[in-house]
Amino acid sequence: MAHLHLDPDLRLPVDLLPADGRFGSGPAKIRQAAAAVVSTSPVLGTSHRQEPVRTLVGRVREGLSALYRAPEGYELVLGNGGSTLFWDIAVSSLIERRSAHAVLGEFSAKFAAASAAAPFLDEPEVDRVEPGSGVALAPTDADVYAWPQNETSTGVSLPVRRVVDDGSLMLIDATSAAGGIDVDLSQTDAWYFAPQKNLGSDGGLWLAFLSPAAIDRAYRLAAGSRWIPGGLELVGPIEQSRKNQTVNTPAIATLLMLDAQVQWLLDNGGIEFAADRTRRGSDALYAWASAHPLATPFVADPQYRSPVVVTIDFSEELDAAALAAVLRANGIVDVEPYRKLGRNQLRIGTYAAVDPEDVQALIRCLDWILERVG
Repeated sequence: MAHLHLDPDLRLPVDLLPADGRFGSGPAKIRQAAAAVVSTSPVLGTSHRQEPVRTLVGRVREGLSALYRAPEGYELVLGNGGSTLFWDIAVSSLIERRSAHAVLGEFSAKFAAASAAAPFLDEPEVDRVEPGSGVALAPTDADVYAWPQNETSTGVSLPVRRVVDDGSLMLIDATSAAGGIDVDLSQTDAWYFAPQKNLGSDGGLWLAFLSPAAIDRAYRLAAGSRWIPGGLELVGPIEQSRKNQTVNTPAIATLLMLDAQVQWLLDNGGIEFAADRTRRGSDALYAWASAHPLATPFVADPQYRSPVVVTIDFSEELDAAALAAVLRANGIVDVEPYRKLGRNQLRIGTYAAVDPEDVQALIRCLDWILERVG
């Protein structure tokens, strides 16, 4: 039970505050320079079937392919709906008979649940661990292996490497990894994500790097006896993406901000630049939490600690919700924990758009506040 009192009216000295107080884990900080592109672009309000928007989509596809050094034959496919929809697309259009899932938090659990609910699939293999822990899937008879590169709800990051080389597909949720953590795409078959985190844009769009094997399976399942609802089949998005289009009307503003963020990353050194920024911010927070008497990193094993989503537990003496409220009142926002995790903690996004200097300022603010509890 918390018994350290935290004055809700505390006002931080202005010189301690970060230049930008947005530390959300998603939606996350959008750089002002990226947002400004929207207000000046002549493509807003124009047809997504015409050349200006198709050029924009093509630039996004080419930029992301360059950022992640896409292997020969891999294609970047995109569509409306976000990563949540892609789980249903994968269930319908990529899992042939049975999937295996690593479940280590809310979002990895949702994909496993979607697979389990499909009446045309066998019961999935689910390797479930406690939130804050990591896991490596073991070989089984699955034709799809699925896990998150970064579990956004808990701040756990997992390695990305093939479980088996028997023709099974590796499906990796990269929603909070893309644009902030490196990956060898050859170890994946569908590396899918949405752009509202490291990629500094709004949600409502899914993107996926698909291997030739994943593309072949999507076509084969679409040609078979399985009924696939039109919105959940993958062949249409593959074919439209090859034309630099989407099946349905996309949010042009989302594409504009995504393109601006990708070009910013490329201009500054690519994924190495992004990964350095995220690691500098997260390392500073983990070091602070390890040293402070009232805090500790939620993810105990350093090898599983996320460089883009930092979760910090606080002593039961201190109400972390009250701490987050004081921060919010001072313009430092969205550091509350994932709502369903139910822990006395803060969750801090250190995505590529977050300046590591702002993370240092956040730490100074935390120290200032915690020096005044009583």
